[in-house]
Amino acid sequence: MDIDLLSKMVGELILDNDEVSLPGVGTFVAEVVPSTFSDKGYTINPPYRRLSFRQRESSDGRLVALYARSNGVDERVAASILGAYLAELKDTLKTRKTIVFPGLGRLRATRENNFFFIPDEDLNIYPEGFGLEPLSLKTHVETEDDVVAAVASLQQILDEPAVKEEKPVGEAEPVAEAEPDVEAPVVVEDVTHTVEKPVVEEKPAVQVGSAVKTEPVVQELPLPRKGRKWLIIAASVVAAAVLLLGAFALLARIAPDFVDSILYTQEELDIIRQI
Repeated sequence: MDIDLLSKMVGELILDNDEVSLPGVGTFVAEVVPSTFSDKGYTINPPYRRLSFRQRESSDGRLVALYARSNGVDERVAASILGAYLAELKDTLKTRKTIVFPGLGRLRATRENNFFFIPDEDLNIYPEGFGLEPLSLKTHVETEDDVVAAVASLQQILDEPAVKEEKPVGEAEPVAEAEPDVEAPVVVEDVTHTVEKPVVEEKPAVQVGSAVKTEPVVQELPLPRKGRKWLIIAASVVAAAVLLLGAFALLARIAPDFVDSILYTQEELDIIRQI
């Protein structure tokens, strides 16, 4: 009896059973884990069976029966051989803290001699899930070239002229009736509320040879009242600032001690005077 044979028997039994007991040590337990999401929900992982170890004994007798059939011995003899080997394995686990089960994983022990199992990453004990692979919901990953092509296509659509609506053959377009020429009344609006375009006046026609020329004259509109108001306010603020600056300079010449008392504290004045 060795660890390779024990690992092979456990792996064979766990495929068809949810529990395989190691008499005197504990029980291997296989549980089905449902599908899960990963990669921020963009990947669906298929279900699988997770193998773990619990430090409780079970009287299933599957391991003893398999060893007896495989070696052609009585189950009582098989139980005696397995019991002696597993007792030695348990003592080794408490001493070395790790025992490797080839093809399954590692059985480990903590400082308090609590046993736990770490399965191999490629362990597959779920025959029903054969061929199942993670499904990615990212059907296409856009590259820089794809983005440039999409932008160019969109720009081409925007640059295309609008298609005129085709009219049925034989249908004549309605002819608008000519309206009599009526001089539009001149509307005078308040310049404080409406921004008008320059008024264009026409000089009287001047006879040049046999042709008559009309020269347009552009008349500039006065600055709106609101604009003049803000200009006056800005000029007043600048003038007041200049006056204050001049008054402060004059006060500095006439009463320098008073100005120093405003700009510095008494301790700073003492330090300046010492310098």
